[in-house]
Amino acid sequence: MSTTITRRSFLTMAAAIGATAAWGSPFGTQSHIAWRERPDLFPEGVASGDPDSNSVLLWTRRPLTGERSSERPAVKLNVEVAEDEMFTRVVATAAASVSAASDWTCRVLVGGLRASKVYWYRFSDSEGFGSRVGRTITAPDVDDARPVRFVFVSCQNVNDGAQNAYRRMIFEDERAAEAERIGFVLHLGDFIYEIVWYPEDRPQGMYDRRVRDIVRYPHGEKILDFHIPTTVDDYRAVYRAYLSDPDLQDARARWPFVNMWDNHEFSWLGWQSLQRFEGKTLPAQTRKVAANQAFFEYQPARISKPSGPSLERFDPPRVVDTPVTRFDEHGLGQEPNNLAAIGSLKGYRALRWGRNVELIVTDQRTFRSETPTDQPEAKPLSSNDFPEFIPEDAMEIMDAGRTYNRGQPPASIRFGGIEIANLWKDRPAQTILGAEQKAWFLERLRESKATWKIWGNTTATLDMRADLQNLPQGMTKPWPGSSYGTSPLSDHGTAYVERGEIYDFVAANGITGFATVAGDRHSFWAGLAAKTLPPKPFVPVGIAFVTGSISAPGIVEALEHILPKDHPLRLLYVGQGPGDHAPQPTLNLLVRHGVRSCFEYAQSGDIAKARALSNPDLSPHLSFVDMGGHGYSVVHATSGFIETEFVCIPRPIERSERPDGGALSYRVRFRTSLWKNGETPKLDIQILEGDPKFSV
Repeated sequence: MSTTITRRSFLTMAAAIGATAAWGSPFGTQSHIAWRERPDLFPEGVASGDPDSNSVLLWTRRPLTGERSSERPAVKLNVEVAEDEMFTRVVATAAASVSAASDWTCRVLVGGLRASKVYWYRFSDSEGFGSRVGRTITAPDVDDARPVRFVFVSCQNVNDGAQNAYRRMIFEDERAAEAERIGFVLHLGDFIYEIVWYPEDRPQGMYDRRVRDIVRYPHGEKILDFHIPTTVDDYRAVYRAYLSDPDLQDARARWPFVNMWDNHEFSWLGWQSLQRFEGKTLPAQTRKVAANQAFFEYQPARISKPSGPSLERFDPPRVVDTPVTRFDEHGLGQEPNNLAAIGSLKGYRALRWGRNVELIVTDQRTFRSETPTDQPEAKPLSSNDFPEFIPEDAMEIMDAGRTYNRGQPPASIRFGGIEIANLWKDRPAQTILGAEQKAWFLERLRESKATWKIWGNTTATLDMRADLQNLPQGMTKPWPGSSYGTSPLSDHGTAYVERGEIYDFVAANGITGFATVAGDRHSFWAGLAAKTLPPKPFVPVGIAFVTGSISAPGIVEALEHILPKDHPLRLLYVGQGPGDHAPQPTLNLLVRHGVRSCFEYAQSGDIAKARALSNPDLSPHLSFVDMGGHGYSVVHATSGFIETEFVCIPRPIERSERPDGGALSYRVRFRTSLWKNGETPKLDIQILEGDPKFSV
């Protein structure tokens, strides 16, 4: 069945997402605009986003400069969409306004297009000065069984890294056969990092990286040695800084992006409209609205802004920074300014690509309850003796709150010789999605007719744990617990109650083809989606992946520098075998196989012997983990199987001038055949290039 849409419904759709509407014609004509490319006048380039089978959203920015430019009235830009790069077959045109109220950005929704087709687009001003030419692609019709290919990425930090992954992505796509090219890029958040170091703040650099002078906030606030935005002009400034990166700009010009924010688009440890710095939670409703406004202005996404009908500006709601003291049974702050701020832009949505893919994108930050381990009462459960890990059984108690043990939580939590009051026993179970979004998400899963129901989750779902109870006696302090250690990463990897609710729903409704793609962890992960791990039942209901960061530093890089060289457990994190001349990512080995494997590697340097000592109960859900990897991930979805390929590049400290973006570290592919209801999904791994020896 082909998807059709009337002009009237199309105009309603454009108004709902705050975009100028342009309707295409089936007959292409020669361009009549005297277009002359002037990239200096369109410094952030062009972009497209959220395509469906007959429309796509286009974007550019054409700033006016000079004195009193902010007082100048709106000006018109022409946009042209063509079937060819030379614009001899133009199928759609429109005039869109730009003004200081939207920071000179514009959004144009172009409809009446053909499914599964490449289009070219460009903008020009009244004098014929034009933007660069962009390329975009529409989605297949819902009954189209052709394979779908897309990339998912996250976590690019222009302040201290290079975006070489995009150059590699473009290089390979340009040389691929037409049927094997990428259809879109799913960006799972941390498109920007609102935390910015100025070079003088860290003259020593960030680890082995130099700090780049990318942006100076016109207002901003300094905390410790970094700066954060405080106004919409600040958030706009950091988007402009990131979009000056040539590799990121080229990627946005080549493919349509599907963008979703994570935490850094608002605030590092932010949740709802609250910020957390130096152990204090502060109201930041005005900053949340400013962050939403800048995202709306700079990302071409089909997201609604209920605050006003304008097609040319965001119309932010008026809010005041007010303490949030009353929360409902799901942990949602009921203070009116909080509700207005988080309601100013709704990002979660679903998009369909033919018969084989429905992408369900959720928001993990706006509606979540407070992370249990961010609360000061949890601090005694962390120890420098065991970096990154706390007791799994304690995490389960904190996560479940008053629902633990069928509504009978313990009065205290014991960890070795420490016993702390269970101050979570009267609190609701942790939620990341929030009640309303979760109900929507589950209903989309249940109703989806696509072969693959792909959850675009900006944060990960796979457990990260270690069998620290197996530490050798006498060499260090014993792990003061009987359960595994887990790493509280503020995602569904430790949101056991909510994750279990979702996975139980998948099982109860016989949903097959359930896959999760995620970011945020700055590392590559591949595994099976299961509610619990041994010694509890292990029953996978789907598959799950996490992509490495584009450029932001990962935990292995951090530990190389901050974990003391004389720490007795350094060999578990960044250890070295007898023949190694530099630290190795043995944290991967710890999480994948366990402490005995790490000790064997430190002694012999023999990776095969180390793997042979793997603890089978530690991580039956994991097939691969690389907590030092950078790059991107490619999904290939068909009617019978799905493949995910990790493309890992070396640590992107400086920009590569090579056309391919530099060397590859490895390329690994995972394949899963579509399973039937009642069957268990399985992952097959194939190493195509390189040797990720600590990861498998």
